[in-house]
Amino acid sequence: MFRRTRRLRTSEAIRGLVRETFLNRNQLVYPLFIVDGVNKKEEIPSMPGVFRYSLDRIYEALEKIEDAGIKGILVFGIPSYKDETASAAWDDDGIVQRAVRKIKKETGLYVITDVCMCQYTSHGHCGIVKDGVVDNDETLEYIAQIVLSHVRAGADMVAPSDMMDGRIFRIRQALDKNGYINIPIMSYSAKYASSLYGPFRDAAYSSPSFGDRTSYQMDCSNIREAMREIQNDIEEGADIVMVKPALFYLDVIRWAKDRFDVPIAAYNVSGEYSMVKSASAFGFLDERRVVMEMLTSIKRAGADIIITYFALDVAKWLKEGFYE
Repeated sequence: MFRRTRRLRTSEAIRGLVRETFLNRNQLVYPLFIVDGVNKKEEIPSMPGVFRYSLDRIYEALEKIEDAGIKGILVFGIPSYKDETASAAWDDDGIVQRAVRKIKKETGLYVITDVCMCQYTSHGHCGIVKDGVVDNDETLEYIAQIVLSHVRAGADMVAPSDMMDGRIFRIRQALDKNGYINIPIMSYSAKYASSLYGPFRDAAYSSPSFGDRTSYQMDCSNIREAMREIQNDIEEGADIVMVKPALFYLDVIRWAKDRFDVPIAAYNVSGEYSMVKSASAFGFLDERRVVMEMLTSIKRAGADIIITYFALDVAKWLKEGFYE
């Protein structure tokens, strides 16, 4: 006999007892842009509220992050010079390396470093270019050098975002060979060639000078390919796998969560941030409610870790009892 089920209709206080998905500030990672130079705190025009900091002013960001209760940061470096081989990326005195040493000395934050070449190369691509094409295999050797320089500086985790084939195996090989067997790898495993990266490229001065990145980033139409990429990275030694972007790829997050027994990270990218900020500035949306709904959907889809430019705001709203 058919029995109709009823949706639980209760007060907000009781609703919290049966709510299935919660955000937790311990699962949020805040991206941090560090730029060469002195006395710099530059707001990124396409990302209101997000800044580039020079090392002498980085304390302004670190204090806010620690006060908010955020435990982890993802560090991006913006160098003062670029060349064909991204030499500033693997220089032990490079901007990321100096930033990591300073952050680890002065705070208790967990430091993850983005590992890529795009903001360090004169052409803006994520690898070594030969005859107008990125050379996958040669790029791997440079990626390994970047990783080792970050870890020598004190990075707690490395996050390769280049999307070269075989990079995780090469990184794990380099780490193990040099005694860094306990350094985890968070791989940008399913990184799509998305239209949502524009504001980030403004922030990091990393737009390619020719062509695009579709030859090594993923087609937005493909999900089975993403599962193969994730599986390959896990088999090569990745400890955490990432889906990027997050909001347009909730199905990819869910598929990954259902198939793989490793932590899943999702990157709530710059374009997602800027869309909400723009609509909120015109009064079209309630920023707080939209952000919390958006991040809850990412968590509900299966993300264990959310990298987001909203991390400081979300931590504050959680502290104020948003879910209560």
